[in-house]
Amino acid sequence: MTHLVSPPAGALSRRHLLKAAAIAGLGAPLGLLGARALAQGSAKRSFKIAWSPTAVCQSPVSVALERGFFDKYNIAVERINFSGSTDQLLEAIATGHADGGIGMALRWFKPLEQGFDVKLAVGTHGGCMRLLTPQDSPIKAVQDLRGKRVAVTDQASPVKNFFAIRVAQLGIDPDEVEWRQFPQDLFGEALRKGEVDAVAGDDPLMFILREDNNLVELATNLENDYADRTCCVLGLSGKLVRNDPDAAAAITRAVIDAQRWTAANPDESARIFAPHIPSKVPAERVAAILRSHTHGHASTGAKLREEVAGYAQHLKQIRVLGANLDVNKYAAVVAPDVLV
Repeated sequence: MTHLVSPPAGALSRRHLLKAAAIAGLGAPLGLLGARALAQGSAKRSFKIAWSPTAVCQSPVSVALERGFFDKYNIAVERINFSGSTDQLLEAIATGHADGGIGMALRWFKPLEQGFDVKLAVGTHGGCMRLLTPQDSPIKAVQDLRGKRVAVTDQASPVKNFFAIRVAQLGIDPDEVEWRQFPQDLFGEALRKGEVDAVAGDDPLMFILREDNNLVELATNLENDYADRTCCVLGLSGKLVRNDPDAAAAITRAVIDAQRWTAANPDESARIFAPHIPSKVPAERVAAILRSHTHGHASTGAKLREEVAGYAQHLKQIRVLGANLDVNKYAAVVAPDVLV
């Protein structure tokens, strides 16, 4: 049942390795890794997952439903179509309107610092952020962004935060870049009118914008130190993690299975997910987008905490998180082991 509610130098090789690992991992049940399982034959646990069918990042949710991954772990899932931004999705989970959902981590880190009761269970994939310029642009690299106008969806967007981190790492104060706010579906028009020099956003729109307008992709979030980091995460209600750890583990394992299956079967995954996208993106294009991501990532436990702490340290440096935040303690709180 689906309801509509109002919201309260190694990237390529890395992708190949993740795909190979995903294929290999399909033969080994996650139960062998020591995670708890919900007893088959008992009543299924009911779980509400908030998702946005406009985001290709969410495709493994539809895969998990169609391919029976939730059934495998004795979970009955109700999808809640979520029309708001990913920070509002976090609020829905924290307030009990949903039990979990997949969102962009760089949007969630500040609310989590402020005490939102949501736990990060697994990093689902990397690769959905892109920085694009016209072919004739004088901007040839990220370090050329000083003094330039860059379109972002909002000043707290995860994509803006990511590329602010990138310019800061190159010795440029993010305030030296003029981050201009536009709806993402107007990015192309803003470029054509000369209102901005570059656009920074997420898939599927950015992939489509690049392909249909012959734009140059200057950078993604699968480069250098980020080649093996997640950008999106499965968040679960803190109450669920504390009060029903078996269900939290089962949900996480089902999502991991679906992510690995998606990585290994992008064409079939695209066929499953494409009908859900309101803009009717063809399945062939969805498959190309999925291939450019790392859906076999699936970081949990210590690896996920390492990624969270790394991002938190960078967000401190660009003054998004508090200067006195202990990033390791923060990671331990927001990313507990749900598979132990």
